[in-house]
Amino acid sequence: MKGKSLEEVNQSISTQNKTSLFRKILAFFGPAYLISVGYMDPGNWATDIAGGSQFGYALLWVLLMSNIMALLLQSLSARLGIVTQLDLAQASRETYSPFVNYILYFLAEIAIAACDLAEVLGMAIGINLLFDIDLIPAVMITVLDTFLLLFLINKGMRKMEAFIIALVAIIGVSFIFEMIFAQPELPKVFAGLIPSIPNETALYIAIGIIGATVMPHNLYLHSSLVQTRKFDRSRTGIKQALKYNFIDSAIALNLAFFVNAAILILAAATFYKNGMFEVAEIQDAHKFLQPYLGTEWAPILFAVALIAAGQSSTVTGTLAGQIIMEGYLNLRIQPWVRRILTRLIAIVPAVIVISIFGESVTGKLLIFSQVILSLQLGFAIIPLIHFVSDKKKMKGFAIGIPTRIAAWIIATIIVSLNAKLVFDELKGWLESSENPAILWLTVVPLAIGFLLLLLYIVFNPFFRKPVSRIENHSPHNLALKFSRLPAYDKKKIAVSVDFSSADEAAINNAFEMGGIEAHYTLIHIVETVGAMYYGGSIEDHETSIDEKLLTEYEEMLTLKGYKVQTKLGFGKPNKVIPEIVNSGSFDVLVMGAHGHTGFKDLLFGTTVNKVRHKISIPLFIVKK
Repeated sequence: MKGKSLEEVNQSISTQNKTSLFRKILAFFGPAYLISVGYMDPGNWATDIAGGSQFGYALLWVLLMSNIMALLLQSLSARLGIVTQLDLAQASRETYSPFVNYILYFLAEIAIAACDLAEVLGMAIGINLLFDIDLIPAVMITVLDTFLLLFLINKGMRKMEAFIIALVAIIGVSFIFEMIFAQPELPKVFAGLIPSIPNETALYIAIGIIGATVMPHNLYLHSSLVQTRKFDRSRTGIKQALKYNFIDSAIALNLAFFVNAAILILAAATFYKNGMFEVAEIQDAHKFLQPYLGTEWAPILFAVALIAAGQSSTVTGTLAGQIIMEGYLNLRIQPWVRRILTRLIAIVPAVIVISIFGESVTGKLLIFSQVILSLQLGFAIIPLIHFVSDKKKMKGFAIGIPTRIAAWIIATIIVSLNAKLVFDELKGWLESSENPAILWLTVVPLAIGFLLLLLYIVFNPFFRKPVSRIENHSPHNLALKFSRLPAYDKKKIAVSVDFSSADEAAINNAFEMGGIEAHYTLIHIVETVGAMYYGGSIEDHETSIDEKLLTEYEEMLTLKGYKVQTKLGFGKPNKVIPEIVNSGSFDVLVMGAHGHTGFKDLLFGTTVNKVRHKISIPLFIVKK
């Protein structure tokens, strides 16, 4: 059975039975706004400020081109999710060999880390500017938002979308006022929409802008978020979903374009105009806004918008990380652990670099993070184009030839710019290095390896058909195989299930003990934050999914002839399982273990060792 992307919110919002066309369209609106925050995160601010202060309005056309690219690519990502009900990571896992998938996963994680680095720095800088807290303590404060995603997703997808839209509104309103304060020269603004690259530095910043605007993790995220909508799966229903999601993307991404353009125009009208060509740091931009614009509100609104941008994009970045890990590796870890790991990967290098080189390097660090994102783009865009062009995979909704040509042109532009950037950087390193042999043995082979991988991804689909490799993307999997043995010596057997692959071994061993005549009780514990606080009175989406899956287990096993009942508990498994077992008259408890201990216990939440000391009956532990 094929697993669902972001299962806890998959198809959680119904678009059916709406009384008016407006309400139906509104039901589809939301995913693109979560995507749009990635297009206005703090990394964009750094590249936009650097571009505006050094080259005035000249790079506005790069923003416009990036926005057009983004709209096409995000619509392709949404199409993949709507039609195939797979996210981009799942589709890659289905298509490529495990070896290639591991590399693609590694590259995607690097992109997530680079993205989170920009968010950490951006939020920290905003906190520093608004509350005058030193930058390193401000960086550490950003850890506190770790549990925000858990809170939001437990409240439902609509509330999360409302939260993000509120932050986007704060950013938008802030920059409307900034434009009023700056009073840009409109003829020069329109002239900036004509393509030009003044010099090599402008190319580097332009690539950074593309990397900051068209973000690889957004392609994974969008293909998953569109699956939160439940709609009629007929051909007409899918067409309608594609249309409404395109409208959603067009509105949200144009808002993001307005914010990016406003930042660049603000830098051009304030710094470039006054000959301050070297303002590339967000802190410097904040410091000079008041004297040049003549109002104390300019720097305040700037800092508030920066914090809102960092906070909103960090939520979506975490979701993207979950999608990538589950899709490529078929691995789901506890969300709070995922959040902390992602945060630490970003915080540690940020603290080290700031400690060694000082706060003045934050702008360079932000731009560098965006260039890394740009370098990873090809490995996300090219598979996406192949997938949505595949007539078999897309079931009659493959993109047409004009769209395919446009998509490949965009991919070619991005990959070509990145290739030039890598070549120039390598050439510079080799010429300036005192020991180039080390680079020839390390960096150069690595670059060649990634080039070969890119060529493989480009040409592989033309030479061989993809082989399905998805066995199970989800911990909530029901495709289990069961054995049946006639002998039994236990009458009442409790079996703890968590809808993972460990269930198969646990249930088979229980059947071996009790056979066809015993009575089995399947126990599952809902361990969401809400379940821990509200117990059985909780009515969240995760609880309804678990209840439904437990019922499906019962029905499936009953049809096979076994006597099965179920028990749903709420809270911490190591506490609730013993309570259920001790209150019943069971002969034995069977638990499936995942074969990990110590640190992996913390990651995956195994509770076997804690349960064994709290029950009064034998515990039979089965390793998968």
